[in-house]
Amino acid sequence: MSTYVYGIVHTGHPALPEGLVGIGDPPREVRTVRSGELAAVVSDCPDELRPKRRDLLAHQHVLAEVGAGGPVLPLRFGSLSADDDTVRQVLEDHGEHYRRQLDQLDGRVEYNVKAVHREQDVVRLVVTEDPEARALTEANRAAGGGSYENRLRLGERIANGVRAREVHDAKVIEGALAPHAELHQPGPEGSGWLVNLSFLLERQAAAGFLNAVEKLRETNPHLDLQVNGPLPPYSFVQPAPAAQGAR
Repeated sequence: MSTYVYGIVHTGHPALPEGLVGIGDPPREVRTVRSGELAAVVSDCPDELRPKRRDLLAHQHVLAEVGAGGPVLPLRFGSLSADDDTVRQVLEDHGEHYRRQLDQLDGRVEYNVKAVHREQDVVRLVVTEDPEARALTEANRAAGGGSYENRLRLGERIANGVRAREVHDAKVIEGALAPHAELHQPGPEGSGWLVNLSFLLERQAAAGFLNAVEKLRETNPHLDLQVNGPLPPYSFVQPAPAAQGAR
């Protein structure tokens, strides 16, 4: 049976909470696999692992419980090794890398920020700020809708304005939030979001970061900003070079 890995801790980390269980149906008991100064938080893995809501939440719950006792290097959902011995070998082979990562991420959390335009609001903003679009809108209204050519011109003008606004607003969001974080990086592309950014910051800096988000909301009502966090810093864990035995 494969070994499912939730994260990595120092061997001096407090003992796991009694009765802690993780993924699976029934849920698998969580344990540690130790090697030198490191330990992996693991459980047995079901024969067929799928990203079901129950298992995703179980993965997060285990990391939250372990993280309450000290620094944990979180691995993303679906991190597997062939068996416990393979996990021990990976910890032995890449111990220095994992210890350095634990030190770097100690006391840090991740916040993910996504944004999209509120469609009607951004269209109104574009028309208000573009004299030609505003003139076309007024002319079309006065003409009872306007000609096909004028409606087409207006549509193209607005579409171009919205695209320009997307670029502008993405820079505004990044510029407003990046100073409140130690690191930031984009999330997966092609998700349909205007912005999808993950930020790494010290836990005690969260209030300042969230205040900056609220100011963005107040000054940019055409933006729909969604914040998820605090999260384990998944996006900032660097994989061990040429790690073997994990998939």
